[in-house]
Amino acid sequence: MAREYHQLEARRRRLTWILGVSALCILFYVLGAWQASPNTPYDLYAKIGCDNNTGASDTVDNAKSTKLDFASHHQVALDSSKTVTRFPPCDMKYSEYTPCQDKVRGRRFDRDMMKYRERHCPAKEELLLCLIPAPPNYKTPFKWPQSRDYAWYDNIPHRELSVEKAVQNWIQVEGNRFRFPGGGTMFPLGADVYIDDIAKLIPLTNGHIRTAVDTGCGVASFGAYLLKRDILTISFAPRDTHEAQVQFALERGVPAMIGIMGSQRLPYPARAFDLAHCSRCLIPWSKNDGLYLTEVDRVLRPGGYWVLSGPPIRWKTYWRGWERTMEDLKQEQDGIEDVAKRLCWKKVTEHNDLAIWQKPINHIECVKNKKAHGTPVMCASQDPDSAWYRNLEACITPLPEVTSPNDVAGGKLPKWPDRAFAVPPRIGRGLVPGIGADRFVEDNDLWKQKIAHYNRIVTPLRSGRYRNIMDMNAYLGGFAAAVSKYPVWVMNVVPSDLDPDTLGIIYERGLIGTYQDWCEGFSTYPRTYDLIHASGVFTMYQDRCDITYILLEMDRILRPEGSVIFRDTVEVLVKIKSITDGMRWKSQIVDHESGPFNPEKILVAVKTYWTGEATQAT
Repeated sequence: MAREYHQLEARRRRLTWILGVSALCILFYVLGAWQASPNTPYDLYAKIGCDNNTGASDTVDNAKSTKLDFASHHQVALDSSKTVTRFPPCDMKYSEYTPCQDKVRGRRFDRDMMKYRERHCPAKEELLLCLIPAPPNYKTPFKWPQSRDYAWYDNIPHRELSVEKAVQNWIQVEGNRFRFPGGGTMFPLGADVYIDDIAKLIPLTNGHIRTAVDTGCGVASFGAYLLKRDILTISFAPRDTHEAQVQFALERGVPAMIGIMGSQRLPYPARAFDLAHCSRCLIPWSKNDGLYLTEVDRVLRPGGYWVLSGPPIRWKTYWRGWERTMEDLKQEQDGIEDVAKRLCWKKVTEHNDLAIWQKPINHIECVKNKKAHGTPVMCASQDPDSAWYRNLEACITPLPEVTSPNDVAGGKLPKWPDRAFAVPPRIGRGLVPGIGADRFVEDNDLWKQKIAHYNRIVTPLRSGRYRNIMDMNAYLGGFAAAVSKYPVWVMNVVPSDLDPDTLGIIYERGLIGTYQDWCEGFSTYPRTYDLIHASGVFTMYQDRCDITYILLEMDRILRPEGSVIFRDTVEVLVKIKSITDGMRWKSQIVDHESGPFNPEKILVAVKTYWTGEATQAT
């Protein structure tokens, strides 16, 4: 009996010892994890020396960065003994520098088909190794939605449009700021009234139309007022047709790019937009064998609409004010009607100042016409999405084949907002190699974790601090979809040589984006993005071009006090940090959202506030 009692007591002690050791292990693990994580969403800004509540003209605090000790785990030193290269400020004449749309360089090229206004990037020996300065007295832009209606004069000191377009209500100067009344050349009463007129003719508010493109956009009031109807518009206009119009659009917090319809395709995939719009955009639609309308057809989704106002629509009423002859305007409208018929478009209506056409949902009837009449000519190209430095073609981009006249070519899309997370037809039909529905769903789940982590390590994305966001390597658009509920918009960039090409998937999700080669400059003005996300970009490009120039380009397009989130290996991030330390950025490497044992890390950086005036005084 005594022997059994001692055996039972020994077992009890052993169990107590095991439980005690286990409890201590758990306790120390929890303590260690708590110490390794930021205490509040704002801690990282304090650590890297940035006050997230700075006023418009405040400078960034110079507190020292708290560095994490990665050396013992990764054999990489964060603090190198090598002297950091300090990049000087560029001359103030470069304050609005757009490297691939430079006016001086453009004069070397042919004016035929506006080639001189297309992308012409500097050669390696012409690249700038300096920081583009902000104008003196630069201020933090107004937050959305106030920014839709106001911008600081000091940020874009151009009065030209307020004089030239005064009667059309594009823009007005009020003291030290601009006001945007929402007017346009063909809608002086305001974009809201104009859009309401369109909504009476086609469905704008039921989620069927989500993505739009506005050609020759002015200050993008059309796109700005479509946003409250959940329609996301890419607006584009050439550099300096009217001074800084695209820059004004981005300052307002409205998606826009520098671009033109010239001799090359627009940098978007086929079947991208539900709606295309031109309001007196001065594009010669019927010229060059209808080449420009043919390009609109390529990027327009099956069943999508083209809306035209301005010359030559309603020419019998306006021809005197347009200072053109009746014969000339009639010939232009007849030419547009003829091209639209060749594209198999149906004219929906011509009402007051508006004309609207609709692209067919498939090409069954179009192909029958070709067999019977020899027109229209269908393109033989096998890659309708190819659009990076690709010349325009005077042929119709064929739609995916269907079996019934009622089938939507390429697959019918859900209405917005369901479209954002539904499996895109290009994936569901197996048209993108290596990407299936399971991978799409998994990517969406991962982005929930990533966004939750970002909201801990930077100012929360829902806070209103950010409005214009760029994802430099967007993949499936998971980042943009995950933040679509916040007051932000995302320019999803897909590297031009990415295989497989995923930009078409992004558009099918109801998101917007463009192609880009990051060895070149982006088609935007300086200081036009609040947050840049760069996942795997530098691993992708480090053997193709000098990453210093990519970082300087990021600095050019980032606003003062804007943020960057890099995701890459520790070795690459340390190299990036050594360069950005010389660019007046404050930065810190933090752990992956899954913990310290993931080899991928995150570098969070903030561009400090400085202006050309402050630099010259120094």
